[in-house]
Amino acid sequence: MTGWTDLAAALADELTALGKLRSPQWQAAVRTVPRHELVPVHHTLDPHTGQWTAQRTTLAQAYSNNALFVLPGGLSSTSMPGLMTRMLESLDVHDGHRVLEIGAGTGYNAALLCHRLGDDRVFAVDLEPELIELARARLTAIGHHPTLVAADGKDGLAEYAPYDRIIATCSIPAVPWPWIEQTRDGGLILVDVKPGRLAGNLVLLRRDGDRAQGRFDPVHGSFMAMRRPGDTYRSTASFPQRHADARQRASWLDLTRPWEHTPFWFFTHFALPPGTSFSLRADTDAGPPTNTVLAAPDGSWCEVRETLTDGTHQVWEAGPRALWRIIEERHASWHALGDPGWDRFGLTVTAAHQWAWLDSPDGEHIWSLAA
Repeated sequence: MTGWTDLAAALADELTALGKLRSPQWQAAVRTVPRHELVPVHHTLDPHTGQWTAQRTTLAQAYSNNALFVLPGGLSSTSMPGLMTRMLESLDVHDGHRVLEIGAGTGYNAALLCHRLGDDRVFAVDLEPELIELARARLTAIGHHPTLVAADGKDGLAEYAPYDRIIATCSIPAVPWPWIEQTRDGGLILVDVKPGRLAGNLVLLRRDGDRAQGRFDPVHGSFMAMRRPGDTYRSTASFPQRHADARQRASWLDLTRPWEHTPFWFFTHFALPPGTSFSLRADTDAGPPTNTVLAAPDGSWCEVRETLTDGTHQVWEAGPRALWRIIEERHASWHALGDPGWDRFGLTVTAAHQWAWLDSPDGEHIWSLAA
């Protein structure tokens, strides 16, 4: 039977071949850290019953390049190792650096950092005391003792600041200013910024005095949203049930799931009404969910049929704003700008304001992020 060290080495080789693991230091960390000890149990969702079931993690699962849910309800997960190593490489860590992780989770990322830097230079916070205690016990069992604190991640961890690097393994709508304050001048903050659902990406910021600024990662990456004490999810949009009062037309735009085109969706997010939601709905009662539905809290909605008729998509729109018309207009603007990818987008953060931008932070195309 293959032992865990062989599987860990194979995982390191796989990530290296994929271009997600380059430096010898991080390759050694992946080969050395026993991930199976940190994720002994995970949860799976039965799509038919909607029930979450706890399962013991096999060695093959622990050393696959896959995410695993570690709390029922999908409330916390250990991310794909390839995403973690890609982020750690981007963080440009050097000997002697002090690193704060926002979102301790299982402790696997902290263990990789401990192997690279030493336990006394690694700090992590998580909202869930249960996760912190489990991570602390499991990290202790494999010989690591980073500083772990149960706290609201938006506040960072001021008592141990300043840090050379901050890495957030959760998504946020805007960067909390305490993270910038707690980073040394010239230090880096790597975080998944998503001002809207699926509308965003990883961005690497460098602190320069009273601001931090940087560009989004060329490759898309995504995390679960940061939770705050007492948070519950509630959509303020009402999805339509019928087309009786809708305006009907045809659309030449063949982009029925715009959120899957992530740079374009980020570009479009700032033109849609705040709180716009999206989903898929079946074209017929017996069919699979295919049609795209967008709905805004002001009562605007649209539905777009995925199948083509005479080279066009059938569209129904209702409410004060024509949502699919906004999508069409933004697509024309995006195309006129040369179909910009993530490497052309950036973010600037100050204590009073933060804004996303295309090509230049003081150029023509800038968008404010709500604090």
